[in-house]
Amino acid sequence: MKLPYWHVDAFADRPFRGNQAAVMPLDAWLPDETLLAIAEENKFAETAFVVRDESGASDWELRWFTPAMEIRLCGHATLASGHVLLGRDGGDRVTFRTRRAGNLEVKRHGSGYELALPAIATQPGAWPEAVALLGAQPQEVWRSSDRYGIYLFASEAEVRALSPDLRGLGALGDDQFICTAPGEHFDVVSRVFVPGGGVDEDSVTGSAHAALTPFWSARLGRDNFTAHQASARGGDLVCRLDGDRAWLGGPCVTVVEGSFYLAG
Repeated sequence: MKLPYWHVDAFADRPFRGNQAAVMPLDAWLPDETLLAIAEENKFAETAFVVRDESGASDWELRWFTPAMEIRLCGHATLASGHVLLGRDGGDRVTFRTRRAGNLEVKRHGSGYELALPAIATQPGAWPEAVALLGAQPQEVWRSSDRYGIYLFASEAEVRALSPDLRGLGALGDDQFICTAPGEHFDVVSRVFVPGGGVDEDSVTGSAHAALTPFWSARLGRDNFTAHQASARGGDLVCRLDGDRAWLGGPCVTVVEGSFYLAG
């Protein structure tokens, strides 16, 4: 079986930056164990699989897999999917129906794209076990009801210097540990650790910015801001809050286009 395959760097204006995603349009869903095996073979933070949506609710059905598990929501692989499908099929907008994140949308915006995700609300909380593993003391801890945690630090330098106990964080579950601070050259800087989900440090995390968008909009007193995720690869976003949607803007670059061969 020969499957179409794209390797895309999302939230990047040139290769080798942003976050890598594999995008694989399918004629029909393969068994879950096969999808997971493909994602493990790809070894990217996420592989996105899309199938035409016959329900009429959207253009495509969309699912995301890390090398370890299927996940609830992924921003960069959704942006990458929009990049592939709009580039291949034309048009200015594409919609996706997901299993646990509702309907999502990617549209062309300038020389790149905008992605609409559900804005994720967080509330002040405490998790001393997690804080002890981050390697530095945040000023505040905010948590959502669905495993997103924001750890606010005073400076970008503190965020960049973090060296967390990844094995310890992974043992706490598949939470996102979103460490953030005011930026020096961008409004906001962050690093995101998800070791329990098979991704020790993510390169650029759209879903984390779905939580950071309402969080920082309230602090900055405006509904849009620039953001930089300070991973080894690095990536830049423009974040905009519009009601209950977080719009994340950025470009994508196709690095590989080809075929994935599935024996058997």
